[in-house]
Amino acid sequence: MSPRSIRFAGLIVVVSMAAAGAGQAWAQQYPIMERVAQKVIEKYQASSCADLAAKRAQPPTAEQQEVVQSLRDDAAMRTAFINRVAAPIANKLFECSLIP
Repeated sequence: MSPRSIRFAGLIVVVSMAAAGAGQAWAQQYPIMERVAQKVIEKYQASSCADLAAKRAQPPTAEQQEVVQSLRDDAAMRTAFINRVAAPIANKLFECSLIP
């Protein structure tokens, strides 16, 4: 591993640990958001790379649009949601070569 890779991996560990501790507070403050976030994470983890690529081309459902609007309306909930789902989604997309 290069020194840059080691620093990046260390940063991910620190951010993950901080997010895990903060996740408990978000789950209590936004229980519905926590269930939606878990559902999104499970969807990404259970999907094949081909499924994810195909789903990206589809327009969002009415339910997805409603959730996105709720996140647009509540900045704190949006931050909590993104902090909860970002790492698992980014890892899956990276594994599938859907992001660089």
